[in-house]
Amino acid sequence: MILEDFRLEGDAALVTGASRGLGRAMAEALAEAGADVAVTARSAQALGDVAQAVRTRGRRSIAIAADVTAEEDLDRIVRETLGEFGKIDILVNNVGATARYPAEDFPLEEWDRVMAVDVRSVFSLTKRVVSSMKATGGGRIINTASLLSEIGVPLIPPYAASKGAIRQMTKAWAVEWAKYNIRVNAIGPGYMRTEMTEGLYQDRERYEKVMSRVAIKRWGTPGDVKGAVVYLASRASCYVTGQVIYIDGGWLAG
Repeated sequence: MILEDFRLEGDAALVTGASRGLGRAMAEALAEAGADVAVTARSAQALGDVAQAVRTRGRRSIAIAADVTAEEDLDRIVRETLGEFGKIDILVNNVGATARYPAEDFPLEEWDRVMAVDVRSVFSLTKRVVSSMKATGGGRIINTASLLSEIGVPLIPPYAASKGAIRQMTKAWAVEWAKYNIRVNAIGPGYMRTEMTEGLYQDRERYEKVMSRVAIKRWGTPGDVKGAVVYLASRASCYVTGQVIYIDGGWLAG
């Protein structure tokens, strides 16, 4: 039965940037499909709430407060997840940061900060997890790309650059690691109403601009990514790798 292919019982997942928004929704979705889930972000208190939400769905969970730009914290994330579950079948690289300045005035220290969180940490954590996946016979890696992997918008050049990098790393890793039974894909959210985007949502000019382009006449919500992350984490997508699935309400189709 096809619905059985979406079930994740027996799988262990690690989700970064999981304390709120899209990351929390993805962690909950994986648990609802049957996976045990380790969640990590900087906020210990918020992570505790997410871990408890996973447990209420009948799954095991641990919360790991960490700074993904610190190599020793990345070691600890992997060590504690493996210590709890013995393996990592699913890695969701959702962590992200941004900053807004005109390009000609963009502080280099802010550029470096965004790239360290959005690109370097993803690369560095994934290297560590892949070693474990190879040892256990494979796995699934799901990166969070963005509508900005395809289009340009003003004032956030490092975020746009980072999401372009995520798109291309997804493709490169998919080709390199397919022989190890490791599939690598990404989701590309469009305009989602989260804490990070609330300012844009409340800006009536930007809100109307988004609404004029989105075919499904609303902003997305964190719940809108749940189906895609479960699909990419499950056997239902066993012949899918190196792809970005855009969850954008039809923005790119317009």
